[in-house]
Amino acid sequence: FYFMQKILLIGGGGYVGNSLAHYFLKKKHQVTILDNFIYNHRSTLNNLTSFSTLKVIEEDILNRSALKKIINNCDIVIVLAGLVGDPITKKYPEYASRINDLGVKNSIDITFENKIRKLIFISTCSNYGLISEDKLADEQHPLNPISLYAKSKVDAEKYIMSFENRNIFTSTTILRFATAFGVSNRMRFDLTINHFVKDALIDNKLVVYDSDTWRPYCHLQDFNNIIEKVIFASQKDVDFQIFNAGSEINNYTKEMIVKEISKKFNNLDLKIVEGGHDRRNYKVDFNKIKKTLNFKPIFSVNDGIEEIIQYIKNSNDVSNFASFGNFEIKK
Repeated sequence: FYFMQKILLIGGGGYVGNSLAHYFLKKKHQVTILDNFIYNHRSTLNNLTSFSTLKVIEEDILNRSALKKIINNCDIVIVLAGLVGDPITKKYPEYASRINDLGVKNSIDITFENKIRKLIFISTCSNYGLISEDKLADEQHPLNPISLYAKSKVDAEKYIMSFENRNIFTSTTILRFATAFGVSNRMRFDLTINHFVKDALIDNKLVVYDSDTWRPYCHLQDFNNIIEKVIFASQKDVDFQIFNAGSEINNYTKEMIVKEISKKFNNLDLKIVEGGHDRRNYKVDFNKIKKTLNFKPIFSVNDGIEEIIQYIKNSNDVSNFASFGNFEIKK
């Protein structure tokens, strides 16, 4: 039943949301972006203004009455909102807690109360935290969140799953995203692959901490594809299901990423440093999403490296690239 959907992207102005909005607008769906634009990034949506089925609402998810009106008018709610990442949640812990805990819980509650057809909650593979043995983490693997960001995601997951046997009308799916990479109109260079390519290309220099730590990666376009598959999957396959979102072919150590990047540059000044502050280390099993939703990635890590190199080479002004990311919020 591939007719037009009314899709609400809560936190849709961000790095993933911008790409996702573009994807669904091109497919003629009605997309509402709800965002409070805490990074002063509203102008990054200018690329979407030509679409007549787009609505952008600047609002805070702590405002329950506004949220109720907005959610009531859609078929599908996708919760992307949050202060995303370890550094930004450490820097603004109180604000992070308000958005990542209270605001997200508001979004979930109101979606269930309003009997919206589908809720998709975007979680993270960071929830696995630190896996010392050489083992792939499937969805049943114990969670060991290290950062404030991941702890909030784990809490939200538990909260959602507590509704499982309460006869909720809303079909609900949790996606534990791998680390994103690729080009978005709201670009971020504080994500591993994007960051490494930028430093290699602009400074011809790379400093890499804890190069042997594993992480899964996934291209933005593949995330779009996964979310679309969840929207149109049969309810019995996805209802109250948790999926690791990504693919095993993109399980990489930092050292493996650096090797791929090094092939594209002459005399790259590379410095490997042990004992960094980010202890996360996890290899992830993506069998469930492959089997249930028949997901196969289109983009490899190498494709992403090529894409980001081209993006930077085609940019007129690289001087402010260092500020492209989740660094500072407007108060």
